[in-house]
Amino acid sequence: MHDFDSYPIEKSELKTGVRVLTMRMPHLRSVSMGVWVDAGTRDETDEEAGLSHFIEHMIFKGTHKRSAYEIAKAFDAIGGATNAFTGMENTCYHARVMDEHLATMVEILSDIFLNSAFDQRELERERTVIFSEIGMLEDSPDELVHHLIASTFWGGHPLGRSILGSRENLLTVDANRLRRFFHRIYQPKRIVIAAAGSVDHRLLVDQVRDAFETVTASQALPQRTAPVAQSKVHCATREIEQVHFCLSTGGVAASDPKRFALSLLSTVLGGNMSSRLFQKIREQLGLAYAVYAYAHTYADTGMFGVYAAVSPEQLLEVIEQVTAEMRHIKKTPIATGELTSAKAFTRSNLLMAAESNDNQMIRLAQNEITLQRHPTLAETIAQVEAVTAAQIQDLANELFNDAQLALASVGPFSDNQSLAQRLSL
Repeated sequence: MHDFDSYPIEKSELKTGVRVLTMRMPHLRSVSMGVWVDAGTRDETDEEAGLSHFIEHMIFKGTHKRSAYEIAKAFDAIGGATNAFTGMENTCYHARVMDEHLATMVEILSDIFLNSAFDQRELERERTVIFSEIGMLEDSPDELVHHLIASTFWGGHPLGRSILGSRENLLTVDANRLRRFFHRIYQPKRIVIAAAGSVDHRLLVDQVRDAFETVTASQALPQRTAPVAQSKVHCATREIEQVHFCLSTGGVAASDPKRFALSLLSTVLGGNMSSRLFQKIREQLGLAYAVYAYAHTYADTGMFGVYAAVSPEQLLEVIEQVTAEMRHIKKTPIATGELTSAKAFTRSNLLMAAESNDNQMIRLAQNEITLQRHPTLAETIAQVEAVTAAQIQDLANELFNDAQLALASVGPFSDNQSLAQRLSL
């Protein structure tokens, strides 16, 4: 524990408001670096739906001085691994290289982030790639159902949108629209540069300063509006072997002190192989191969969910087993041994994640964006250890209620009514 918490974290702010954070991990030779934007799918208007993800694709497709091939070749020449992802509330462009190539990585990442050409010919090609990505989602029922539960639970709110956008909306996207959106969203005060590994803070700040002090602010982002959870059932009929379903209730915000209790609640219910749902539904009853619980946290809200894939004949029984376990956890405090095991599981996951500079880079950025502070690993583990069975029970009673209970399914089942009748907590 002490070793992880002895890694120095340093922070500087450029005159434009761009924040630079580093964690030096002296036993490593590699550096993981991410350029983060505190904006994502949630910050799009209806007309802009899918543009955050489209920009993520276009960033790697050429700058004013590098073609897409030259970008790929430059990363390959230093043995670097690079990628990007778009989330509901942030976007990240990241890479990992050996420390002697840090300057090169910074220069390439800065170039693609700040100087993307948004060439119309590249855009047309990438539009086809994104359409293929949408097709892959539609062909993957285990992924599609997570999109459907979001749109069912959050209704018309941006949190209910697909990050990929829709084919209809993306058909009309051109380079000018992307540029306008980029300048609106990619505001300097919303940019965080995070690096972890074999990195010198002052050197990194010097390396990024010239490039990122050119970022200019434009009009402010629109204020995020809090969503209202919907209690609905949505069945998407597909002629496949199994029914994939997600059952969701309310969750907590990413900075909410109750997030530690929620994490343990999720673990006990369906977070590992000894969890209640896994043991009951898979091991004892043999009703499903895959069943797990999960929690999504956002700036001001969250969602808790359970996923399973079952045969159509057993769908109603499995839903009854899930809701019965959720009702049980509301009424009966978790036993001491079960809680101790969940805490040990969580603690081990935190410690193992801390060994990776990729994970430490992500943690740096997310703590800065979400909390504006950097709790030590010891502090985080202490907060997990402090959670009581009563706090978990109270949280279950707060979150598990019929007013915010939703279900989405994908597969050979279309009886919305019978599903709705089984939904009761």
